[in-house]
Amino acid sequence: MKIKAGIVGGAGYTGGELLRILVNHPDVEISFVHSNSNAGNYIYDVHSDLIGDTNLKFTSQLSQDIDVLFLCVGHGDAKKFLDANSIDDRIKIIDLSQDFRLSQNSKFKSKNFVYGLPELNRETIRLARNIANPGCFASCLQLAMLPLAKAGLLTNDVHISATTGSTGAGQSLSQTSHFSWRNNNLSVYKAFGHQHLNEIGESIKQLQPSFDAEVNFIPYRGDFTRGIMASVYTECELSQEELDNLYQQYYAEHEFTHVSKKNIDLKQVINTNKCLVHVEKHGNKVMILSIVDNLLKGASGQAVQNMNLMFGFDERAGLRLKAQAF
Repeated sequence: MKIKAGIVGGAGYTGGELLRILVNHPDVEISFVHSNSNAGNYIYDVHSDLIGDTNLKFTSQLSQDIDVLFLCVGHGDAKKFLDANSIDDRIKIIDLSQDFRLSQNSKFKSKNFVYGLPELNRETIRLARNIANPGCFASCLQLAMLPLAKAGLLTNDVHISATTGSTGAGQSLSQTSHFSWRNNNLSVYKAFGHQHLNEIGESIKQLQPSFDAEVNFIPYRGDFTRGIMASVYTECELSQEELDNLYQQYYAEHEFTHVSKKNIDLKQVINTNKCLVHVEKHGNKVMILSIVDNLLKGASGQAVQNMNLMFGFDERAGLRLKAQAF
């Protein structure tokens, strides 16, 4: 028997990706897709690639006759939505904003939110009623560092450079999201102060409570549409063989994070829910490369992965997606 899903904020990038997955999910029926600005329009009027896949229309109405509710809204808007709308406690919520990711914000009224990074909290996610889906940069960077943290090896400052595609900024237009500015261009933003550092820090300390070094993060805006590539380095005394074994063992039971002994490139993960990591030893330092699709493993794909865990489905259901080969 299929579960019923509702989506709030279905007109944006993450809402569109979620729809593309759920219309083909074997265990899910989409009950409604909420959008005040597009109410009455067909889904395919906004997400034109979905013509022929669904005849649903956007609605401004909410229904409680669902099993799971996805909140694909802007940061700060999920809390406002739950303030304004009473959602039955039997309905599971998966929030893609940052509103409930940090432990200090994880309790809201009668709802407790679990941080939804399966490679960190899989068993807790299985039992959760509500999920705070991780940020896109946070997912990519944590998956580069979790094995080291688990082994207690993050004892020195961590240095990160990571570049994200333009969809990471959302659909709202700004000076830095216009094609004429973004194309053939590269820029740094929020150096050393990106908001995802807070959730990264909490996850590291969950595995390595003694961690007190700096995470120095320089984010870049890339001139491509989707994906994140991160390079992470820190001092480490393990050999290449020991590092390979450490990462292989940590991710051995995880469906979507894979360790590659060969160098990696971004197209390997675009349009998939995969994270690929590659580990190299250089002198007394280790460098980890990590790549994800920011809209899938960094957002909507991971949200469906969490839903699958919460409802006892095959973790890969709806997510057997193929990469962009060329």
